[in-house]
This record gives sequence, C-alpha cells and structure tokens, in this order.
Amino acid sequence: MRTYPLLLALALVAPITANVAQVYLEPPVVSSEPVTGNEPGLGLTLPDATPEEISAALVWGLRSGLNVAALQCAHSPFLATTDNYNAMMVDQREDLGAAYQALTAYFMRIAGSTAKKAGNKAFDDYNTKSYNGWSTLYGQRTFCNQASDIGKRLAFEPKGAMLAFAQANMRAFRNSLAYAGDPLFGTRALYVVPVYIPDYPPSCFAKNGDLKSKCNR
Repeated sequence: MRTYPLLLALALVAPITANVAQVYLEPPVVSSEPVTGNEPGLGLTLPDATPEEISAALVWGLRSGLNVAALQCAHSPFLATTDNYNAMMVDQREDLGAAYQALTAYFMRIAGSTAKKAGNKAFDDYNTKSYNGWSTLYGQRTFCNQASDIGKRLAFEPKGAMLAFAQANMRAFRNSLAYAGDPLFGTRALYVVPVYIPDYPPSCFAKNGDLKSKCNR
C-alpha cells in the first residue's frame, strides 16, 4: 500500500519534467526541399555573385542562423543550441573558412580592388542584416526546435559536407521562423457565440437606471 503514493508521484513528475525540457510534445512538420542558394526567401541576395559565392553565402547563412539560435535558445539545455554551434565551428572550420574567404573576396570585388575599407564595411553590414534576418518573436519556439535538430544532425556530418547539408536543410530552417503550434493539440479555432440582448422600453427602467423586476422575467 505504501508504494502507491510513490508510484503516483513518479507518474506525475515524469511528464512534467519532459514537458519542461522539450519544446514540443509532437514537433510540427517544417516543409523542406533542396536548394542551391539563389532561391528567394533564403536570405540576402548577392548581385553578380558566382555560383561558388552563392554556395558560400548558403553555408555562411546556415552558420549565422545557428549562431542566433545559440543565443536565443540557450534558455533550454535540452536543445543544446550553444553546444551544437560550438561543435560546428570546430568540426566544420575548413568549410566555414572557405565560405568566409569567398564572401570577403566577393565584397572586395564589388567594392573595387582599391576600396578595401568599403568592402570590409559592406561585409560587416551583410553580416548584421543576416543576423537580423533570423530574428523572430512568435516563431521562436519553432525556430529553436528546428535549430536544435539541425545542429544535432550536423554534428554527425563529415568534414567537407556542410554545403550539401545546408542545401538540404536551409529551406526548413527558414520556414521555422513562422509560428507553428503543437500538432498534438490540434488546431485552435475561435468560436463566436451569439448573445441575445433584449431591447427594453424606457418604462422598464427606474430613475436611477436600474432595470425593473417586472421586465426581467
């Protein structure tokens, strides 16, 4: 008999602990299709960029998204977005370095070979706008969940595979910026219940404005 309260306590504690740790009981499905990097909605455009520079921007854009998630989603140790980001910076440092060099060369080329300061500023502005492009309020829950999933899977990718990984996952990452509820609870709807308000004649009201009892029957 004494084991029943203990079992009941464990039954109550376990779901609460899971709910606090996890973002969703059932994660929403975020649609994703492969991209090359120059499709709309993936980030900032790079006019006159070569295919190699577009690929570099895609890799760099995935990094910036995971960087934002490392800060915005650090409230949940379960998501491990900070650890995932730090691991990526080590494991994929060669691909990230190549992307950085390609984008630096792009902005120098656009600014002109003699305008190094202007090229550096343009790259800094590009990075700032890229970070702002990952900011979300209503979609933070979905964004953090997706960033966690991407970061954990990226940790198992071999070196040199970040471009292919970004091409396969960037669309879903971008789509996660929009709000999505928990599919387990279904779709919430607002139901409007009509309320009948009777139209009383002036004779039903006393001098102080109260409704006479004879009219409220």
